[in-house]
Amino acid sequence: MAGIISVSRKDLAKRRQKLRQQRRIKIIQTIWRTLAASGMAGGLLWLTVQPIWVLRTPTQVVMTSNNQILSSQTIESLLALSYPQSLWRIEPASIAETLKQQPAISQVNVSRRLFPPGLIIEVHERLPVAISQIAPTPNINKCQTQSPTSANSETQPKNSCLKNPKTQNKQNQVNLLDANGALIPWEKYTALNPNGKLPSLKVVGVPEQYRAYWNQLYQAVSQSSVQVTEIDCQNPSNIILKTELGPVHLGVPTQLAEKFHVLEQIQQAPSKPDSKQIGYIDIKNPNSLLLHIN
Repeated sequence: MAGIISVSRKDLAKRRQKLRQQRRIKIIQTIWRTLAASGMAGGLLWLTVQPIWVLRTPTQVVMTSNNQILSSQTIESLLALSYPQSLWRIEPASIAETLKQQPAISQVNVSRRLFPPGLIIEVHERLPVAISQIAPTPNINKCQTQSPTSANSETQPKNSCLKNPKTQNKQNQVNLLDANGALIPWEKYTALNPNGKLPSLKVVGVPEQYRAYWNQLYQAVSQSSVQVTEIDCQNPSNIILKTELGPVHLGVPTQLAEKFHVLEQIQQAPSKPDSKQIGYIDIKNPNSLLLHIN
C-alpha cells in the first residue's frame, strides 16, 4: 500500500511520552497559578487586617473644595467620624450622602487612600451670588367689624384687626441664591460660615417664577460693566433693575446681550443725564430706547 506511511512502534512510544510530558507541565502550571492566586489573596487579606489601615486623627482626612467657602474644620464637624476607626469600616458613599444633605454643598466625592492610609474628600460648594427675598406686600389683616352697643361701646373698638403671622413670615423670607438658581437657606449658611462674605446683589420675587431664566439673567448682569444692585422679578413680563444709571425696565428676559449693550453705551456716553433726574430707562426693545425723566 503505497499511500500509507508506516509508523514504527518506536515512533509511537516517543509520541506517547511527549504527550505525557505536556500533560505534566500543564498540571504543574495550573497548580502554581492556584498557589500564586491563593497567596496573593491571603496576603491582601493579611494586609487589610493589619493595624496600619486605621484613621487615628483628623489629619488623615484630606479635603479639597472648588470654592473654599466652608473651612476644613466645618466640613470635618459634619462628618461625625470617630477616631481611631478602621479604614475598611468607613463607607465613602454614606459620607458623601451625609455631606450632600447640606444646602451649601452640591456634589461630594469620597475615596479611600491606601498609602498612607486616609480619606480623600472632594467637595463642590454652591457659591451664593445673590440674596433672594420675596417682595413685601401690604399686611393682610384679619379684621372684624362690630357695631357699638351701650354695653361695650366704651371697651370694645369698632375694628378688631389681627395680623396674620404666616403671611408676614412668608413676606420676610430671605435666602441665598447660587448662579444656577438653587436656594441656600440663610440660617444654615450663616451657621456654617458665620464670617463668610455675603453677596451684594439682591433679587426680589418668588424663586419658582424666575428660576427658569435666572442663570441667563445673572450671567448677563455679572458680565456687564453697569453695576446692578437689585433685580425685581415680581413681574415676569417686565424685569426691573436698580443700576448706577437709575431704574431700568428690562421687559421680558430675552435679547439680554443687546439690552445690556445699550446700557453700556449709556454708561460710556460723554453727556448723560444725572441718575437722580432719570425716572427710569426703558429698554424692553433694545432697538428703541426710551428715557423717562423725572
